[in-house]
Amino acid sequence: MNLPATMRAMVLSEPGEPLNEVTVPVPTPGTGQVLIKVVACGVCRTDLHIIDGELKGARLPLIPGHEIMGTVVGLGEGVTNLKIAAMVGIPWLARTCGKCKYCLTGRENLCDQALFTGFTVNGGYCQYTVAFEKYCIPLPGYYQHPWAAPLLCAGLIGYRSYRMLDRNCEKIGIYGFGAAAHILIQIAGFQNKKVYAFSKKGDTAAQLLAEKLGAVWAGDSSQPAPEELDGAIIFAPTGELIPKALSDIEKGGTVVCGGIHMSDIPGFEYRLLWGERVVRSVANLTVRDGQEFFQLAMRIPLKTQVQFYKLSQANQALGDLREGRVYGAAVLVMDQEGE
Repeated sequence: MNLPATMRAMVLSEPGEPLNEVTVPVPTPGTGQVLIKVVACGVCRTDLHIIDGELKGARLPLIPGHEIMGTVVGLGEGVTNLKIAAMVGIPWLARTCGKCKYCLTGRENLCDQALFTGFTVNGGYCQYTVAFEKYCIPLPGYYQHPWAAPLLCAGLIGYRSYRMLDRNCEKIGIYGFGAAAHILIQIAGFQNKKVYAFSKKGDTAAQLLAEKLGAVWAGDSSQPAPEELDGAIIFAPTGELIPKALSDIEKGGTVVCGGIHMSDIPGFEYRLLWGERVVRSVANLTVRDGQEFFQLAMRIPLKTQVQFYKLSQANQALGDLREGRVYGAAVLVMDQEGE
């Protein structure tokens, strides 16, 4: 395949600064890697945490982005399963060691040597990227379109968070109704669960979207739940929502924190936790999560509400997400006119 020598990319040089649009060499796939021509890349709130310097440890300079979908255009040594022209998704988990106690017990999401897409290796805010074959997710034909890019993180992390609840949960509170929540509510509805959606005060657009997608109730996070909930998932990066969610759930219920970053959790009365209530986090994802998620997604099938941006508009997309102007999820599309 005749590939260009260079490509355009949006690069983070220093935390807290806008991304710079630069021309860089097209990467070469190493052993076990494939070269991907990026079709689209979702803009995730984790990208904001990295760019704003709230999430420490990024490898700079960095090309962000970890909700990547694209076409295989090059094969590194040792690639055995993926073929040229295959459409794949590249999620947050880029590679693990494969040897530690976590990797050997199906918990590679906890591997201490893991690499992460758009954080410790370059991501998808560019025209071409490389990824390890083992961690690429083959995409069913239905999802080989830019609107599906948010499924690669918002969908996967939402699904893993959902699995942390007791399967007998019938009334589920979701706190923070953005990209992950608007996908997860479709899974919950498919399984006949009742979803109660909480957004920040004044965000009527998110509440209307929640109701449109089947929430039995939608309001702001300062309001008490209209009835006692069986469990809760928090996607908003706001620590004060943990005691709020604990006050909304029944004894024995679980509050799942679905984000990689959250503000400090304020002190709260022990009575909120008493009664065998549980607070737990979700860390990254596993290869199995990706396989199970897309099998389930095809049965529903899942749809996304997205706003499209050109690659050169990455800073605008990030700003819109930061200021709450994104309805659903933001996606960079590489083949739009002028790109």
